[in-house]
Amino acid sequence: MNQERKIETEEVGSVTPPPRARVTPEFERKRDYLSGCLSGETTPAEDAPANDDLKAAVIEALKSIYDPEIPVDIYELGLIYDVDISEDGDAVVTMTLTTPHCPVAESLPNEVELRVLSVPGIRDAVVNLVWTPPWDPSKMSDEARLELGML
Repeated sequence: MNQERKIETEEVGSVTPPPRARVTPEFERKRDYLSGCLSGETTPAEDAPANDDLKAAVIEALKSIYDPEIPVDIYELGLIYDVDISEDGDAVVTMTLTTPHCPVAESLPNEVELRVLSVPGIRDAVVNLVWTPPWDPSKMSDEARLELGML
């Protein structure tokens, strides 16, 4: 006896993402807890860096990520549109890619999130990947242009 099964489907426009886990200050530990655990060092919450210092530290972390096809970091390449740090240490990075068909389109935003989370004082990080305005070579810094021989 062969019965045909039908699976009902429903098309939806979008799905609300689940709430993100957050590290609360009462834990009094670095966000990069593995390295802190291995070294035995701790940083009390009251010693957390100021907002401007945190933003500078996040930008330095972003400058350590290089585009796999272009020998320039993603910050100087102009892929980072905005870095916003809240008073609680939550970071929101708005970025783009050189093209939607970039070979690292799936992995680069995750790497950005992990690098930002590794900055001491950052509690949470969200990476918003945007396509407007589209990236073009005019967004590169002078250092990136010099590195690529475009100056």
